[in-house]
Amino acid sequence: MSKTVLVTGASAGIGAATVRRLLAAGHTVYAGARRVDRMKPLETAGARLLALDVTDDASMVAAIDEIVRDAGRLDGLVNNAGYGSYGALEDVPIAEGRRQVEVNLIGLARLIQLATPIMRRQGSGRIINITSIGGKMWEPLGAWYHATKFAVEGLSDCLRMELAPFGIDVVVVEPGGIRTEWSGIARENLLKTSGATAYRDQAERHARLLAGTETSRMVSEADVVATTILKGLTVARPKTRYATGGGANTILTLRRILTDRQFDGFMRMIIRRLST
Repeated sequence: MSKTVLVTGASAGIGAATVRRLLAAGHTVYAGARRVDRMKPLETAGARLLALDVTDDASMVAAIDEIVRDAGRLDGLVNNAGYGSYGALEDVPIAEGRRQVEVNLIGLARLIQLATPIMRRQGSGRIINITSIGGKMWEPLGAWYHATKFAVEGLSDCLRMELAPFGIDVVVVEPGGIRTEWSGIARENLLKTSGATAYRDQAERHARLLAGTETSRMVSEADVVATTILKGLTVARPKTRYATGGGANTILTLRRILTDRQFDGFMRMIIRRLST
């Protein structure tokens, strides 16, 4: 059965790949992002474009209202919009920390608030929250980013229990290393924030690691995640979590096995090896 789905952060990377994958499977897809011009190829492929800024409440309300007017229902919400704000906690301005939380967590929660009444009236729906393996593990200089991803994991667990009586499933997708523009944006933020502070050596080392992910054979293409999202939206009984792509399952297995201190050491080793 064809589903009506909203995908946020659809202008590039995982979001754009997800829109294409869902269209190919015969679903009606609303692609939302701030940069509408970058989504024109998706419109050509059959997507319906929405100007959507997850830090602007009026924008989110208008997007959901338009979907209801056009389609009369909403079967799936893919919360993919987000970015990585990197830098030492000491260096990151609090205003930037708030913006990271606003984009990665608050905007996601607000869209869920707007979508839930529609799904509840239907008696069905799927909410797919894109977190990261970064919602289960950590690295230096990524405190604000990882804090938001840990938060989305917890939010999703609570929400899953709240919405189950109404026939609404909540699914978490945890990508590993994925070849998108995300790493370039994170690297730029990192060097801008901590590249000339007491954390310079760590920042330069970590920036080299992020640069390496753009060409590494260990990194997966965005369509790997898109395929997982499609599965989470359409299987009869989805898993609560899907780790996918770029060594995700390996990293999360190590996280379960190792103590916190051992995992700290493992991360230091990985950063040292991949940043040389």
